[in-house]
Amino acid sequence: MNSSFSHRPVVTLHFRNQSFAGFTNTNGSHSKGCYEQLLISTEVFLTLGIISLLENILVITAIIKNKNLHSPMYFFICSLAVADMLVSVSNACETITIALLESRHLLAEDSLIKSMDNVFDSMICSSLLASICSLLAIAVDRYITIFYALRYHNIMTVRRAMIIISGIWMACTGSGILFIVYSESTMVIICLITMFFTMLTLMASLYVHMFMLARLHVKRIAALPVNGAIRQATNMKGAITVTILMGVFVVCWAPFFMHLILMISCPWNPYCVCFMSHFNMYLILIMCNSVVDPLIYAFRSQEMRKTFKDIICCCSLRSLCDYNLSLFCKP
Repeated sequence: MNSSFSHRPVVTLHFRNQSFAGFTNTNGSHSKGCYEQLLISTEVFLTLGIISLLENILVITAIIKNKNLHSPMYFFICSLAVADMLVSVSNACETITIALLESRHLLAEDSLIKSMDNVFDSMICSSLLASICSLLAIAVDRYITIFYALRYHNIMTVRRAMIIISGIWMACTGSGILFIVYSESTMVIICLITMFFTMLTLMASLYVHMFMLARLHVKRIAALPVNGAIRQATNMKGAITVTILMGVFVVCWAPFFMHLILMISCPWNPYCVCFMSHFNMYLILIMCNSVVDPLIYAFRSQEMRKTFKDIICCCSLRSLCDYNLSLFCKP
């Protein structure tokens, strides 16, 4: 969401070209330095977008290919990977479009530019909401796995997981579009901020409860047969993995939401303006979240790591065979 596309004061993910160089201090003098918008090259956004696209496609392919990963938790992770991919790709595509428009390599009417902006903004906003909801779904899944282990497969079936994922994407897509349609209202930003902190509070509550009672489960695990103990340990490892995912999500998205809070609470305060002038860096953090998540899956899950290796090796061998075949078939 870029001010070069539109100047609406709202759920804007892109203020990349909005300059704070024109900010005037209390003495009436022209302020520079901290108030100038931090510029980051298009190549950085494009590189992160491509890396995120490839990594998350690898995650989605691994989950589809490996039947051992056909469980509710991994389907929720697949939903999160799709959201991560859309955030980075739409961000990168918007950056490229802006660069082409500014360099006059792409000419378009204002109405078309506005429509493109709305599409990109809706994709980014919907993906953000889907990321939060997918993380919450994974948290609930881990909670049920740990505290209702014997009834887990009756409570959380693959069919129910698919229904939940479908509901998440329908609700988030609709909400994302509505946020952009009514983006001139300050209530949209307030609503988005409220949703973010509400979801984080719910997830934090689940994890605090899980890890507070985890110590009580240590004694129970010791009394379980070997298979039961292994299963409980695996469930706890899954909960820790999702906690790491949530922590990375908060670190990467918190500056952006702080930007939104300052934008509606103190838009002309020198300190707020200074913080907001680094908005492009917050966008980079958001895209880094999409790049880091697949690395967490690979680091924490041996099954995912093994599937990643199989896919990469298979693609490498296929490329090598195609190359050798093309050499052999040359006249």
